[in-house]
Amino acid sequence: MLSQKTRYAIRALQHLADKYGEGPIPLTDISETQKIPSKFLTVILSEMSREGLVDTQRGRDGGYWLALPPVDISYGDIVRLTRGSVALTPCASRFAHEQCKNCLPEEECRLHRIMLLVRDETAKVLDGISLAEDIPALVDDPANG
Repeated sequence: MLSQKTRYAIRALQHLADKYGEGPIPLTDISETQKIPSKFLTVILSEMSREGLVDTQRGRDGGYWLALPPVDISYGDIVRLTRGSVALTPCASRFAHEQCKNCLPEEECRLHRIMLLVRDETAKVLDGISLAEDIPALVDDPANG
């Protein structure tokens, strides 16, 4: 499951992608439109700025904007920056690999092999969709039933 931080980061960056090229977008605009607490949003956007995805300008006419074109930022990038990995288990992570506690050795663990497959397929989907994409056109929404 995605953390609240990851979901907020995605929504904030989607908002900035929708406004790409319009100049600095005030924090309050993002916060109010996306219903993200401003203090939490400040932390998230500061982190995204340190990672090179967002630029910022202080002052009366200040705000935030994407440092890269939306097409160059994938959902996989955002998930990895906020979670550390797209893997569901620590043993399946490519870049933050850890042996699972209270588990079988990886070479004997069938769950490990499944999680590697899930990680690879998840990464393929998330890395294949950028902030420039029209997501509703890509998937059928079961809520529409």
